[in-house]
Amino acid sequence: MSIAIPLGYRMSGVHCGIKRNATREDCGLVVSDPPAVAAGVYTSNLVFAAPVAFDRARTPGEGFRAVAVNSGNANACTGERGLADAARMADLAVAAAGEGTGQALVLSTGIIGEFLPLEKIGAGLKRCAEQLGNNQESLVLTARSMMTTDTVHKLSGRTLEVGGRSVRIAGMAKGAAMIAPRMGTMLGLVLTDAALSPAAAQRALSSVVDDTFNCISVDGHMSTNDTVLLLANGAAGGSPLEGSEFERFCAALHEVCGELARAIPNDGEGATHVITLDVAGCASRDAARQIAQSVADSPLVKTAVAGGDPNWGRIISAAGYAGVPFDPRKIQLKVNGFLLYDSGAPAAFVAAEVSASIRDQRDTRIELTFGEGNGKIRFITTDLTAEYVRLNADYHT
Repeated sequence: MSIAIPLGYRMSGVHCGIKRNATREDCGLVVSDPPAVAAGVYTSNLVFAAPVAFDRARTPGEGFRAVAVNSGNANACTGERGLADAARMADLAVAAAGEGTGQALVLSTGIIGEFLPLEKIGAGLKRCAEQLGNNQESLVLTARSMMTTDTVHKLSGRTLEVGGRSVRIAGMAKGAAMIAPRMGTMLGLVLTDAALSPAAAQRALSSVVDDTFNCISVDGHMSTNDTVLLLANGAAGGSPLEGSEFERFCAALHEVCGELARAIPNDGEGATHVITLDVAGCASRDAARQIAQSVADSPLVKTAVAGGDPNWGRIISAAGYAGVPFDPRKIQLKVNGFLLYDSGAPAAFVAAEVSASIRDQRDTRIELTFGEGNGKIRFITTDLTAEYVRLNADYHT
């Protein structure tokens, strides 16, 4: 997939020695030649990493020249030294960006509780600066620099006409496990050459993230590091977007983030199924989200899907302990279009047919409908397999 890179950005990724595998990039640099506006959305975990604290204190804001990325080391639970290291990493990024002054943001992911190897990162950022580009290869290298247990890099983009000029949006993300709503071990970086005010950039990103990245889960484990950043450098020209033009930009941003969000559970560690969970008929959207999260994070639901087992009781009971009041006599449950449960009682279905529909395709759809109101949500998760256990049991080896 070829993605139009927004004007005014250069980027690259290299291996600097954090990861043992020399073929895996672990250091990346994005430079915005015109200083950019930046917005961010971050983990709601009370234990948050140094780069989260560093970026959160600076966004929304303006005057940003660079984003530095490293993988293999999360710089989380590293105390005051971790905060100083994050600030130093940002300084190194500004220096690597070359001419001009400005601020930088940092993204780190990997093992928790180890200090950043700043000498390696500094050398890596210098090498990135030597090979900065604005082509597809540079974009892929940068996306690869934030991967940990991901098996593929994750990219998405859109180009739209706004006010007689082309505006480009390009996004990258990482994530395969420690994925839970609000948010999971995931990093996201979205670049645009649109002109946005800091407040508008933050408003757009916060709204879009709530409906995309916050509606995915792999294992229900909320990370210390999740961050999504939006940079807008205005290189496409024109004044900051407002009104209908801003709304059109937000719609395109939603498409980009939606594609990136779905790509994360699709690459979930050991996953053999991607589960789309549609919850409707709830008293509110928050109620629907709470039920969806309960079902999505249930190990018994996830392992049933992994085994092709149409075990509707696990789904219904997970909804029941979500802490949301509802009338159990008004629930309807469908799996891959097959009605399994209706109005408080099991429906007649052929188990072998439902099982085959799960087993024979990667995508599984679960529809839970209640009789409480108009609240609804779409949530995406994965199954749970023995391979997930193996990957995480051997994470440090």
